[in-house]
Amino acid sequence: MKKIFFPALGALLLALTFPALAQQPGRVYRIGYLSVLPAAQEKTLLPAFQQGLQELGYLEGKNIVIEQRYAEGKRDRLPALSADLVRLKVDIIVTGGAGVPAAKGATSTIPIVMTYHANPVAAGLVASLAQPGGNVTGLSDFHGELVSKRLELLKEVVPAASQVAVLLRPANSTHLLQLKELQAAAPALGVTLLSLDVEGREDIDRAFSTLRKPRPGGLLVLGATEFRTHRRRIVDLAAKSRLPTIFTEGEWVDSGGLMSYGTSFPDLYWRAATYVDKILKGRKPADLPVEQPKKFEFVVNLKTAKQIGLTIPPNLLARADKVIK
Repeated sequence: MKKIFFPALGALLLALTFPALAQQPGRVYRIGYLSVLPAAQEKTLLPAFQQGLQELGYLEGKNIVIEQRYAEGKRDRLPALSADLVRLKVDIIVTGGAGVPAAKGATSTIPIVMTYHANPVAAGLVASLAQPGGNVTGLSDFHGELVSKRLELLKEVVPAASQVAVLLRPANSTHLLQLKELQAAAPALGVTLLSLDVEGREDIDRAFSTLRKPRPGGLLVLGATEFRTHRRRIVDLAAKSRLPTIFTEGEWVDSGGLMSYGTSFPDLYWRAATYVDKILKGRKPADLPVEQPKKFEFVVNLKTAKQIGLTIPPNLLARADKVIK
C-alpha cells in the first residue's frame, strides 16, 4: 500500500516534538555548556562564545545562566555530564566534538548547538548540512582542502623533505579521510607519508621514538581531542626532535609549536552564539542549516624555528596571520 505523507501534519508533529523557545520578557535561560577538554584549555573558546552572546544582548546572571561541565579530556565522562545537564532541564546544550553524540544520546528534545564537529552527517548527528532534522545543528570545523594545504606549507618550509610523518588516531574516522586526502596530494609534492598511529599518551612517546632513524623531513599532527589534551607533551617532543611540525590550531603555536593552519575555533564558538539566539527566539534546530568554517588562520612561531635551526622563507612569513617572535 502506498504511503501518503501530509506536509502540514509532519510540520505539526515536528513542532510538538521540538517546542519553540520564543524569548519571554524577564525569563532567565539556562544554557548547558559541555566540553570534552579540561577547563584550563577553554581560555579562548568559552570567552568567544560568551562574547558572541553578549553582543546579541545576553548577559550572564541577567537573562542567561551558563551551566559548565568539563570531561577533562576523558570521553567516558561525557554521557554522565550530558545526563546531568538534561536533569537540570537546560534550554539548550552547547558542545563540540565527542560531546555532540553524547548530548544527542542523552536527549532527543533539548536543542543541541555544535560548536564544531568534523563530519556530523557521516556520524549520523544530522540528516544533511542544509536540513539537519532532529534536535542538532551548529557548525562543522572540517574543510576538505585544509589537510593538504598543511602539507603544502610544510613542504615550503622544508623543500628538501622527501618524507613527512602524520600523527593520527585510527579510531577517528575523519583521520582516515584526511589521510586519504594527504595520500592524494603527496605525489605532486614529491613526498611519501609515514603514518604514526596514536591512541593514548604512551603511544605519543613511542611514536616519536620511531622517528629517530630514519628521520622524516617534517611532521603533520591531525586534530583530535586526545592530542589537545597532551598538547604540551607533543609540542615538547617535536622541539626536542628538532622536527618541523604543523598543527591544526593557533593554540599549538602559542604553546611552542612551529606553525599551524586551520579553522579559527574561537570564530566557530563566537558564531555558535547566533544559533543559540535564533533558537531562543523560536527557530527550530531542524530548520537551521549547519554552517562550515569561514575564517582560517596561518600562525608561525619564529622562536621555535630558531630553536630547531630552521629559517622560515620571507614569502611564507608575509602570508601569516600571526607571527610569534
